[in-house]
Amino acid sequence: MSYTIKNISSLLPSAAVSLSNENAEILQLLTDSRRLNFPKTTLFFAIETKLRDGHNYVTELFNQGVRNFVVQKGKNIAAVVSQNANLIFVNQPLDALQLLVAFHRSKFNIPVIGITGSNGKTIVKEWLNQLLVSDFEIVRTPRSYNSQIGVPLSVWEMSPENNLGIFEAGISLPGEMERLEKIIQPNIGIFTNIGTAHDEGFKNRAEKIAEKFKLFKNVQLLILPADNSEVLHLAEYLLSCKLFTWGKYDKSDLQILDIEVKESQTLINAKYKKEEYQIAIPFTDEASIQNAITCWATLICMDISAEKIAERIQSLRPIDMRLEIKPALNNCTLINDSYSFDINSLGIALSFLQQQKIHKTVIISDLAYFDENLYRTIVNLLSQKDIYRVITIGPAWYKLQYLLHGKFEKINSLKSVEQFLANYQTFNLRAEAILLKGARKYAFEQIAKILENQVHQTRMEISIPALAHNLQEYRKYIQPEIKIMAMVKASGYGSGSIEVATMVQFYHVNYLAVAYADEGVALRNSGISIPIAVMNFDEEAFETIVIHHLEPNIFSFKIYYAFHDFLVNQGIKNYPIHLKIDTGMHRLGFELEEMDKIVALLNENNTMVVKSAFTHFVASEDPNEDEFTHHQAHIFKEAIQILEKGIGYKFIRHIANSSAIIRFPEYHFDMVRLGIGLYGVDSSSLHQETLETVATLISTIAQIHHVKAGETIGYNRRGKVDRDSKIATIRIGYADGLNRKLGNLNGSVFIQGKLAPIIGNICMDMAMVDITDIDNVHEGDSVEIFGKNLPVWDVASKIGTISYEVLTSVGQRIKRVYIEE
Repeated sequence: MSYTIKNISSLLPSAAVSLSNENAEILQLLTDSRRLNFPKTTLFFAIETKLRDGHNYVTELFNQGVRNFVVQKGKNIAAVVSQNANLIFVNQPLDALQLLVAFHRSKFNIPVIGITGSNGKTIVKEWLNQLLVSDFEIVRTPRSYNSQIGVPLSVWEMSPENNLGIFEAGISLPGEMERLEKIIQPNIGIFTNIGTAHDEGFKNRAEKIAEKFKLFKNVQLLILPADNSEVLHLAEYLLSCKLFTWGKYDKSDLQILDIEVKESQTLINAKYKKEEYQIAIPFTDEASIQNAITCWATLICMDISAEKIAERIQSLRPIDMRLEIKPALNNCTLINDSYSFDINSLGIALSFLQQQKIHKTVIISDLAYFDENLYRTIVNLLSQKDIYRVITIGPAWYKLQYLLHGKFEKINSLKSVEQFLANYQTFNLRAEAILLKGARKYAFEQIAKILENQVHQTRMEISIPALAHNLQEYRKYIQPEIKIMAMVKASGYGSGSIEVATMVQFYHVNYLAVAYADEGVALRNSGISIPIAVMNFDEEAFETIVIHHLEPNIFSFKIYYAFHDFLVNQGIKNYPIHLKIDTGMHRLGFELEEMDKIVALLNENNTMVVKSAFTHFVASEDPNEDEFTHHQAHIFKEAIQILEKGIGYKFIRHIANSSAIIRFPEYHFDMVRLGIGLYGVDSSSLHQETLETVATLISTIAQIHHVKAGETIGYNRRGKVDRDSKIATIRIGYADGLNRKLGNLNGSVFIQGKLAPIIGNICMDMAMVDITDIDNVHEGDSVEIFGKNLPVWDVASKIGTISYEVLTSVGQRIKRVYIEE
């Protein structure tokens, strides 16, 4: 179904238009500049959110070939865009997006399932796709695109080929669901459950349930659990549709009689229309059991036979909704996104591949069904993304491999995964970023396993969405005109400086700060273009700094004179620097009484220009030291007054670190420095609950021993058990950053929902933990060293240190895995 820009403008009330080509065809809608795939046929909606303003990306997208934009009235648009693009001016671009897609949805008369609830929406949606894909051409929400922006982008993908839609809807505030209902327009509803998520946005639980039920105001059928009486009563009171209920409640349509959890599967017995049935699911956790029963009830309502239900549901596969970036063989980077395969999710995955600054390789399987035009579209998409190598797997691609010829440096077409596994070494994959994108039936996890670097099973997972969330949280405390410097020294506090820098650059942080010049060089070589301040450097780094456009911190007369002489010899004038002032830390910096001298040198020589002047708070997180914090700020104000008056021009002034951003808004000046707070740790302890965990250190169990009472564990016989015990050896030691002080029952790890004390001395590469009181633990199970369940500050307190040390001590042989939800 095709629209022109003129068609679309006529659908948006109160729109003002400036069209240079009113017949331009629109096929794709875009709200995130990173997701651009087809510039010519894309319409960009410049939506303003808490994190960013889409209008800031209009010129960038225009330069990439986009010519169609929906923008807010009154916003300044670059002249080159205004004169050469199609512009639709509206009151709110988000409203326009939702209105357009609601119109698009109204053109389809097919069954559409709308799913909401507190948990399980995405799993139920994906499992229904697995269970129904052989019966329907399904269009569904990609990943968990269930927000006010995600839902319209999902529903826009509806096309005449589809005969079933499955869309999920999530809300956090009253009034949101009514907007989503107009877009999804479901005729079948699924309510998964009600929980505590987003409780803070509603007066009470009943208000939240009622708001979610607005998705179902026009459905003919609603599938829901009956065991929650509040949910059931509100459904009967608020909705006029037919209800299909499931649960242990004896009046349920699908009455659950018995649930038997075995070692690797669960048997569920139920009664439907007085007949008893049994299904087996390959999961044992409670959430999966509930989600599977929801799917069972849905398939009954869609007239799928009992035999087919039992057969299909037994083959359900787990859903991994995380896009992981992992180290792989021969210095490669693996982006594993075998979660789903359609043109939309491929575009999302390619946007992450684009962030890698090495040769890009795509390993791709056949689609679930054959459509030569769709294969051509995929080739066209790949050819626009600077892909170095394409490896296709499957008979359809093998037949159509001629479509790839002449468009990529290297091409390999294989008929099966088995053929790849037998021949992958011949492809000589080296120093490449590899995107793995395959339909479920091709089991690409076999390819991932063989490509991943398995040298060390311990890993640190870094959540990119958590980093973005924490940046947003701190921005709430900062006025829009205040700049932000993100601290990415010490490899981004252990999280990986390049990945962190890439994220904050996208979210328009103004400055980065590193400790040493080589850290800045690594960022420049990875495509980071925003200003980078180098906090500590010596004469050997001068040339490196200038070549890579880094900005040094001048903190002493010795370093000033040396850098001045270098600049003179190079014929360089007005090189940007940052001036460090010592106000009480007594680590680096000019004293207050030295300010006149440095001013005189700056004026006399003209080799350097001051971009910023700054100092370090000693204890801004500690209320007991507030008097000294104010004293430091007073000295800083005096120093920058002397500097500004003496050199005669403005510069950026900054003093506030993460804790001072919260505690001392009066000292934000022109810029704040966001360090440990970005990584999820609030050293002031005032708003820790609003931050999200960024880094999770995970290991695995290598072996389990049964030890008799009186025996000892580990070196020097320091760990002695006073009862018959179960001891697990985990794959992490002090060479990986697990501090030896955590041994001998001082620290713990998190296994299967419980804390397991570390027993005996920690070894170089391993540690032992007592799992006697923890059931169902097996060799190979995951162990959390710190993370969401065991906060890093708790670990730090056990050894009398700070979170900074724990995070930055994680060894470099520990692979970092980057998670994108």
